[in-house]
Amino acid sequence: MPEPAHSAQPLTATDTRPRCLASTEAVTAGDRVTVVCRGELDVGADRLQPELYDLLATSSTGVDLDLAGVGFCDCAGLNVLLDLRQEALDQGKTVTITSCGPALGRLLDLTGARELFRTEGAERAEAESRPEAPDPVPAGPEPGVDVDEELRLEVAQLRRAMRTRPSIDVARGIVMASFGLSSEDAWTVLVTASQNTNTKLHHLAEGLMGAVHGEPVAEDVRQQMAWAVAKVRETPSTPFAEPGERAGGPALGSGAGAA
Repeated sequence: MPEPAHSAQPLTATDTRPRCLASTEAVTAGDRVTVVCRGELDVGADRLQPELYDLLATSSTGVDLDLAGVGFCDCAGLNVLLDLRQEALDQGKTVTITSCGPALGRLLDLTGARELFRTEGAERAEAESRPEAPDPVPAGPEPGVDVDEELRLEVAQLRRAMRTRPSIDVARGIVMASFGLSSEDAWTVLVTASQNTNTKLHHLAEGLMGAVHGEPVAEDVRQQMAWAVAKVRETPSTPFAEPGERAGGPALGSGAGAA
């Protein structure tokens, strides 16, 4: 009996991961590799990870990232950068960010991750470039400096940044479901409300998660969230999740502390 045609078709795996919206260029200079990245580091940024790991492996001391051309970065993109840094630490190398745009800079500041990608030389150069800088400290290690303690502090900062990402991602999902926004627009709402209320992003995210369980949300946060939602709806970047949600979704935490 002839074999059915459908059973004779070869099975091929389909890569369903989101596409990467960023590109990279690498330049090797001495014992380090400079990587210039342009585009958007979002949920598809993990496609860059194998390439970044390969570039790290070709360097002697590490990688310098020029991210001035990155126009957007969310927690998924930050995760790729943190993973690259952890891999470098495991190899006894370093990863620095030599420049970045405003959007990524705000994300690094809000998550406390900026200091993880700085070098002692960069900090010293920045301090010396400030006006009316005090007389330079004599060369040589300062008494009482504990290198092990500095390393422990870096690890603690890294772990803190990694712990805050899940709550931020959950909060973005809450905003998407409550207001019918796309992932990118929900991220914009969170960052805008965080900046306008001078609230760290992970603290704001934890507050929104609490609102789902009936905890009150601060009045200024509610106002800024409403304002930010209205702004992104004026010029939506991507289609809303369901037809008819453009005019508005269910209020976040209605009856349980609206945001």
